[in-house]
This record gives sequence, structure tokens and C-alpha cells, in this order.
Amino acid sequence: MGNITGFKQFERALPAKEAPQVRTTNYQEFIGLYPPEALHQQAARCMNCGIPFCHSGCPLGNIIPEFNEAVYRQDWEDAYQILTTTNNFPEFTGRICPAPCESACVLSIHSTPVAIEEIEKHIIEIAFEKGYVHPTAPVLKTGKTVAVVGSGPAGLAVAAQLAKAGHTVTVFERDEQPGGLLRYGVPDFKLEKWVIDRRIELMEKDGITFRCNVEVGRDLPAAELQRSFDAVVLAGGAIAPRDLPLPGRELAGIHYAMDYLGQQNRRVSSIPVQGPDILATDKHVVVIGSGDTGSDCVGTANRQQATAVAQFALMNQPSNERPAHTPWPHYPTVFRTSSSHEEGCQRHWGISTKAFLGDENGHVRALQVSDVTWETDAMGRRLTSEEVPNSTREIPCELVLLAMGFQANPYEGVLAQLGVAVDANGLVKAPETTYQTSVPSVFVAGDMRRGQSLVVWAISEGREAARQIDLFLTGQTALPSKNAVGMFA
Repeated sequence: MGNITGFKQFERALPAKEAPQVRTTNYQEFIGLYPPEALHQQAARCMNCGIPFCHSGCPLGNIIPEFNEAVYRQDWEDAYQILTTTNNFPEFTGRICPAPCESACVLSIHSTPVAIEEIEKHIIEIAFEKGYVHPTAPVLKTGKTVAVVGSGPAGLAVAAQLAKAGHTVTVFERDEQPGGLLRYGVPDFKLEKWVIDRRIELMEKDGITFRCNVEVGRDLPAAELQRSFDAVVLAGGAIAPRDLPLPGRELAGIHYAMDYLGQQNRRVSSIPVQGPDILATDKHVVVIGSGDTGSDCVGTANRQQATAVAQFALMNQPSNERPAHTPWPHYPTVFRTSSSHEEGCQRHWGISTKAFLGDENGHVRALQVSDVTWETDAMGRRLTSEEVPNSTREIPCELVLLAMGFQANPYEGVLAQLGVAVDANGLVKAPETTYQTSVPSVFVAGDMRRGQSLVVWAISEGREAARQIDLFLTGQTALPSKNAVGMFA
């Protein structure tokens, strides 16, 4: 490594953030960049650990020690080449990935992990600044055509890899612009949309065609895709939100989180908002759900100048220490505070919503809730819950945002028209070895196959599916090993 004692010399440090009272006045990214010396020091913290478990912690298999060493040497072109061998979009993962690689860092056993995510972001931004990022598609094409349904991270990864292999790719997106939930779900204060636009422009230079405002299965029959393309890839994500069917659910002022977040992203990008405005301004807001989507709602509500924001979690508050059931190098279930929580939020743990209560105008005015306790096993895993006696009460609110995750899309539209098989959960059936559905020329990648997951998993699925599609298109039968490099690096 560049500095074999760096992990002893330097403490983990992250770039400075704008103060909450400043950053909540706008929707811009607020995390700065390292000064050159600080970046050099953070790269120096990467240990000569022998077996780098960060490789396995990252779903993409990023070659992390090697690009850290290149950063330490300030060889930015080499760092960029190493990073993009396994990751098509480090500008996305460097901003919004929860960094399971850092949880698997050997240094995290007894200290704080290497700041891998931030180093990733710096590599790609410096590479763009220095002009190292270029189109990669070959001039000679294979003559094979592929339709990709969905332009989220899985669809973009499929398209990028197949174009790199010389195939002609068309991406179909139902919304006005490409990006999927990267554009319409992730708030701008975490991922400004010029970052997506920059990547889409590069992909277009690679010969990839984007057809927006086209919902396959509604605006374009699925059968037409099958007739016009040699292969079809389903990469539409898992966008059906989980509901909370309790008494009073029909009241006004109760919305799915993604409807709320999508509207605000459209406002920031000057795209027309669909449906009546959902705004938190001057309201008491309750977000039900403790994941990243819920946190994004908290940050957005604070920027809309909500009177107060609360977030509900059904589970008890996790420990600050890694629990026994998620030992190193697994991603641990621990208490986390996001940047949105720092901006102002009352967090409720072990709380169950029992009913939505309305006023005389049919608008939500409060939630009826009760406390719950959880029985756990010897490893700390939750088993059953029990309501705490005499804990029922009301919490006032004028806006409720449901952020309890996503489930498989309904079996209709493109799925029904193609006739692909689905499992008991409604996910499209396809083995990880081939990503091929029950319809031979139709493949699937991302959340439509594996269920709700992370951006980094979507990119990984897209890359792996592209390898199998290339084998299908070229008539090969040998399956290269997972995370292989080369044409599909």
C-alpha cells in the first residue's frame, strides 16, 4: 500500500457539510470535497490487510485497496480505470450508497473504516474534471439489438454494458427524463440531477437511444418489442409502495412517500407536477417508516418549512454497537442518524399506528398510536411484538407520509403481455446464473427480480444480466465467473 502505517497515523474524517440552518434553505448538495492533503490522508488509511473483505462487502466487487493506493499516489487516471472496471456509475454510488464495503473494512474491526464512499466520489469527479471519462462503445457493432425497459440504475447498467460490447441498445422510460428513482425519488440535496444528465449525455455518445414518455405495455405493446429487438430486458424496479390499510386511510393528507418526493424533485427540475400539490409547509408531518426513503421525506419536509417533523419506527431503537446477529463483516443493524435527521426530526421508536383520525372536513388531524415492545432471541433478533398496556394516545399531524418500502409491481401491463412467470411475491422469476425469464428472449435485472434493494445492487444486477444477454446474443454457452473483468468489467 502507499502508506502501510497510514491507518495508525490518520483518523477517519469526512468532508465538511453546510450547517443545517443553511442547507435547508435550498435543494442543493451540501457535502463538500476534501482538500488535497485530507484526501491523500484518507486514502493512506487503507491497510495492507492481506484479505480485503471490502471486496465481498461491495455487491459490485469493487477493487478498493488498489484504487485507494492510486489515490495515494495521486495517479487519478489509474484510480479511475480501476474503479470503473467494476462500477459503471461511481458518481451515483459515491453519493447515495450506504457503503456496505465500509462495514466490511478490516480496519472497522477495531477502529473506524476507510472513507471508501467519499474516495469513490472524489475519483470520478476528478476524472471528469481532468477529461478521463470518454465514451467506450466500439465503432463496429454486432448487429444485435436490445430493448431495456426502465432507466433506473439497473437499466442504465445493462444498457452501458451492452453498448460497450457493441450491441445496439434502446432504453424505454415511462417518465419525461431518464434516471428512474435516481431522478424522481432521490432528493436533489443528495443527488443533483445534473449528475444524471452528465452520465446520460455520455451514454448517448455511446450510441444508446433513450425513448422517454413511453410506458411499455400501455403506450407500446410488449409484442412489438419482441418483434423489433433480439432481446428485451425488464429493469423497471419495484415501485409499488406498501400501504397501511387502517381505519381512516381514506382521509385527505395521507400520501405515499414516493408521490411526495417525486413532486418535489419535479419542482426543482422545473418539470410539471402530476396531481394536486403535496406540501409540508406549516404542517405537523409524520413519516411512517424508518428507512432511507423516510429519511428523504424528513429532509424534504424540513426544506418545505414544516412546523414539525416526526418519524415512526415499529422496531425498538437499535444499539450503537454491532449486534451479535450481524457480526463483522456483515452490514450491521445499528442506530444511524442521517443528515436529514440532523436537520430536525423527532424520532419515535417502538411505536405502532392504530388509526388515522380526521376532522369534520375529511382531512387527517392526528394518528392514534401505541407503544410496542419486542421479544428477541439470544442473538438480538426480533421475534414477536406486544403492545404496551395503557400506551394508546394521539399524535397531531396534518400530513402523513407512508415510507414503509416497496413490493413487486402488479402483474399487468408489460409483465402480463410478455407472460413471464413470477414467484409468490410477484417478482419476476429468473435464476441468478442467467437472468433469463420463462420467455427465452426476455431477461430481468434489479428490483423486479430480487425485490427492493440498494442502488449498488441494481447496478450489480444490471452488469451481471448484461453478461448473460451478451452470451445469449452471441450464441455462447460458457458462463464466465461472477465479477469477471474484461469486456464486461
